Amino acid sequence: MALSYLILLPFIGSAIAALLPANARNTESTLAGAISVFCAVQVALLFPETQNNGVVHQNVAWLGQLGLDLHFRMDGFAWMFSILVLGIGSLVVLYARYYMSQADPVPRFFSFFLAFMGSMMGVVLSGNLIQLVFFWELTSLFSFLLIGYWHHRKDARMGARMALTVTGTGGLCLLAGVLLLGHIVGSYELDNVLAAGDQIRAHDLYTPTLVLVLLGALTKSAQFPFHFWLPRAMAAPTPVSAYLHSATMVKAGVFLLARLWPALSGTEEWFWLVGGAGAATLLLGGYIAMFQHDMKALLAYSTLSHLGLITLLLGLNSPLAAVAAVFHIMNHATFKASLFMAVGIVDHESGTRDIRRLSGLRKMMPITATLAMVASAAMAGVPLLNGFLSKEMFFAETVYINTTPFLQTALPVAATLAGVFSVAYSLRFTVDVFFGPPATDLPHTPHEPPHWMRVPIELLVLICMLVGIFPAWAVGRYLDAAALPVVGGTLPEFSLAVWHGFNAPLVMSIVAMLAGILLYLLLRQLRAKNYVDDAPVASWFNGQRIFLGLMACITNLARNLRRLLGTRRWQWQVLWLVLAALMTAALPLLIHGLQLGNRASQPLSPSFMLLWVIGISCSLSAAFLVKYHRLAALVTLGGAGLATCLTFLWFSAPDLALTQLVVEVVTTVLLLLGLRWLPKRDKRLKKVSQQGALVTMRRWRDMLIAILAGGGMAWLSFAMMSRPFPESTSKFFLERALTEGGGTNVVNVMLVDFRGFDTFGEIVVLGVVALTVYALLRRFRPAPEAMDVPEQQRFLPADLHTDLLNPRTATDTAIGYLMVPAVLVRLLLPFAAVVAMYLFMRGHNEPGGGFVAGLTLSIGLLLQYIISGTHWVESHMPIYPRRWIAAGLLFALGTGVGSWYFGYPFLTSHTAHLTLPVVGDIHIASALFFDIGVFSLVVGSTMLLLTGIAHQSVRGFRYHERQLGERDSDATAQQP
Repeated sequence: MALSYLILLPFIGSAIAALLPANARNTESTLAGAISVFCAVQVALLFPETQNNGVVHQNVAWLGQLGLDLHFRMDGFAWMFSILVLGIGSLVVLYARYYMSQADPVPRFFSFFLAFMGSMMGVVLSGNLIQLVFFWELTSLFSFLLIGYWHHRKDARMGARMALTVTGTGGLCLLAGVLLLGHIVGSYELDNVLAAGDQIRAHDLYTPTLVLVLLGALTKSAQFPFHFWLPRAMAAPTPVSAYLHSATMVKAGVFLLARLWPALSGTEEWFWLVGGAGAATLLLGGYIAMFQHDMKALLAYSTLSHLGLITLLLGLNSPLAAVAAVFHIMNHATFKASLFMAVGIVDHESGTRDIRRLSGLRKMMPITATLAMVASAAMAGVPLLNGFLSKEMFFAETVYINTTPFLQTALPVAATLAGVFSVAYSLRFTVDVFFGPPATDLPHTPHEPPHWMRVPIELLVLICMLVGIFPAWAVGRYLDAAALPVVGGTLPEFSLAVWHGFNAPLVMSIVAMLAGILLYLLLRQLRAKNYVDDAPVASWFNGQRIFLGLMACITNLARNLRRLLGTRRWQWQVLWLVLAALMTAALPLLIHGLQLGNRASQPLSPSFMLLWVIGISCSLSAAFLVKYHRLAALVTLGGAGLATCLTFLWFSAPDLALTQLVVEVVTTVLLLLGLRWLPKRDKRLKKVSQQGALVTMRRWRDMLIAILAGGGMAWLSFAMMSRPFPESTSKFFLERALTEGGGTNVVNVMLVDFRGFDTFGEIVVLGVVALTVYALLRRFRPAPEAMDVPEQQRFLPADLHTDLLNPRTATDTAIGYLMVPAVLVRLLLPFAAVVAMYLFMRGHNEPGGGFVAGLTLSIGLLLQYIISGTHWVESHMPIYPRRWIAAGLLFALGTGVGSWYFGYPFLTSHTAHLTLPVVGDIHIASALFFDIGVFSLVVGSTMLLLTGIAHQSVRGFRYHERQLGERDSDATAQQP
């Protein structure tokens, strides 16, 4: 199975899950579980190919000229992580089926869950660093949606925002670091980067590159000082917490550290930055966990501690320590997922997670209690469980490390102290909750959950026991395969055995066990006497306080800047923008200068000069009249647009001229509709002569700025055109438009073929802008004086006036003074459709295309709205603009993806010659379907903008009706 399908299938399942009904909980969970299990089985079948340092590759052509092809890569380490992501994901799906309430929007949960799974698989399987960063940011986005799933809760919103801010900022730093890595190596391919370790470490940019990459990894894995966001993410549903803490999200950071270990490790900078952050998080997380009262919060801080352990191991610059880190990643995923799901069961069945209220649950839910105690013992590092083995390897690495005398003492002490903390908080998790007298003041009476809700925990606990008792048999070859790519091709000697004799690591384990029990008993006594509640001195390391303070400072700074620079007057906003652009462009020219080229000029044509005199005159007239008469300004501005259109024709650019013409028509109509809702001018400004003088000075100032800006752009354009170009890009497109693009219209071939990816991005932006403007217009409320119905429509018949307000009973409006225009525009619509089809079909070889055709059809539809009214059009010819936008994006995307089917890069055009019975031979390019997408999206976006404006007229009628009703009521009340 292709590696790309392991990423694509979860995203497809996410889209399907979002469309299922809210009450289809079984269907949702079955869909998510089937996708997870199927992908997990496919990954498991790839183990023989990834064993012994084998690598499975898949390349998908994307943007090969930029070195950005999609590259999917699976080695033993990626195989291990894929099993964790998909295997534990399957168990969490089964668990969530019984955990989630019927009142919860389950389709949204499983849709986000599957999308997050696909994003995590993208991180694990990416063979290109830019591609990895893309999926990295997707994990931040979908984790934000999952953490804030219960968005009605303030803690969920705050936790989600904090997680997105920290991890998203770290992702931007990671992108910068990846760009530097690509610059150093000369490639973004992971294989090349991993093979260039010596070159990277010897480069002058190694330190800034390392810092930027570590900022991305440490923020994602919540390492000190970025540890504060992870406990706040506990507001997520427990299945989300179990998944994020065990196999995904927070493991992505340590995955990246291990992934880039061959390329970045082995230096003092790596040792102190990675090892220091890991050691601080290891101790801080374990210390704070002992004082938590919420079971999930306790597990969250224990996750911090164990992630710190993994980070510290990776920072020791030792191959054996790296192997231990990989081993603990596997072990931590199993016991931490089972512990979170056990907490969810306790919360689900008892109604609380407060350790102070829980007691004696072992008698009421014995099976769950037993499972939780075994998993907790694995977390504490008890012998014959998997956590003990990786903890022993950790202790051994701190003891036998070759470093300074101080660190040779400090590291074993810190490791033992962390072991003491883990025993203490594990005992609190089990003894305080499951032992003692049964609790009597719980919201619900605890009992065992449904059997299938407990099955995932049973399977994970079984794995903990099998690995702990038979490590070499259960996990030996899998650990070898996973660790081999991390350490760089040669595994150090190590032994997976329960007993290695009486040595220093065993002594450290015994000390940690005994001291942890004593510390737990001491804290229990102090807590019973109310001597201690929260963790002493933990507030000194409260990163949340710093984060919130920084966010408050940024907010206040933005508010002050808005007060200083912001204004409700559009003229001042445009003034600041133009001045900023003018200064930015003028500064380098003042420093370096700009000289004209020596290219020969063409003779000046009097006709062309006259055309531009007319265009400039129209522009100046529009600028002058906009202060007094908006409609006249708009008309004269149309004259400037027409001059631009004729200029394009003059220079043999009919495509641009045609596009300019239809754009001018559409924008003029939309602006006319918008002018209807602007407030009236304040005529009081002319009463004071001083104000009149200020207005005159301001106009001269604005004219001077406009001349400088326009003249500067004209000078830059002339300076560029006066320079000779040794290689003309136009020659490249002229020679290849027909042979490679299958069309003689070079402009259209460029848009839908050579620059098709740019066009795809542009239509996506156009759709987003249309949706945004529509959303804003839905909340727009015109000024009261603009709400009056035009005088011609105030005296319509009562039944027609009512119909205008009721879309279900809208009748024909082609009566009265609107009869002739209505008949004409209705006859115009089919004619516009035929012209649009003609322009569309000829676009690949003659002037035309999907953009122009879409605007042409939009003009015909616009006129229907203007003459026949909003409700009449929507009741007789529903358009559904958002569906047009969606269809356009799907057509464009489908055309691009379809080229992959033939083994070509994304959006590569193909041509075919077909022979039809009556028509004969016809030439079809695949770009036709891409152009259909452009056409559909242009129509949808234009009509969506119109719909937002047109619905204001309905509000105007309702406002007018309400005003008349109030007047009638007042008149009736005044009658004697």
